[in-house]
Amino acid sequence: MAHCAPAPNGRRTRAMKATTQRRMIRTGLALAGVLAAGVLTTSLAPMHFARADTAREAPVPAAPAVQPEAQESAPAQPVPAAEAHPASFDAGDPMQLKRVLEVKGPFRHGDYVWDEEGVPPGEVIITVDLQAQTIAVFRGGYQIGAAVILYGADDKPTPLGTFPIMQKKVDHVSNLYGAPMPYMMRLTNDGVAIHASEVAWGNATHGCIGVPLAFAKLVFAEAKLGTRVIVTSGKMMAVPQGAQMAQAALHSN
Repeated sequence: MAHCAPAPNGRRTRAMKATTQRRMIRTGLALAGVLAAGVLTTSLAPMHFARADTAREAPVPAAPAVQPEAQESAPAQPVPAAEAHPASFDAGDPMQLKRVLEVKGPFRHGDYVWDEEGVPPGEVIITVDLQAQTIAVFRGGYQIGAAVILYGADDKPTPLGTFPIMQKKVDHVSNLYGAPMPYMMRLTNDGVAIHASEVAWGNATHGCIGVPLAFAKLVFAEAKLGTRVIVTSGKMMAVPQGAQMAQAALHSN
């Protein structure tokens, strides 16, 4: 059963200092997870859209002299040290990339974007880039959403790999600590999941991927059992030429 919950972590807070800058938090960079898996094969068609007005934390400084202290949050069951979990299915089948949502300016913790207007039905793939601290949702090759995330603390890291969503539950509560995990989408047998969380500066998890509540509701409605979630940490591998061009465009921002 899933049992992860947010947890404060001072070392993670220090490590997070540069990754919320404009270059790292742009929604497009969350696409790196898909590119690393080599599943996108065509050019980008950016679309302008407005950032959702769901959080009001101050923007994260680009290079603060002193980081804020980690916020208190509920305890959680420790998750075993991360390893590259083997995919339980073939993640290499190609999917054409047709649109990437464009974000103007940096994301703040708690921010998300969602735009599925005019997007036809199609396979949903979710990518998570731990280095960029972002999650992105694609439907049939069209990016429809993105958000800033929480992820595993230094001693309880989020595992890398490709995972199918194994379980979904709207009102899940940790079976060990009683911590709420709203809109839980479980990825591993040892409890790692995507779920709603208080996405605030300095918070971390014990391996789970925490997203804003409103965004979690949208992803929960979009994803199905078996939906692929590709988790990377900035690593990019050899991909087709169109995707290589996309990589270069993303890292030039």
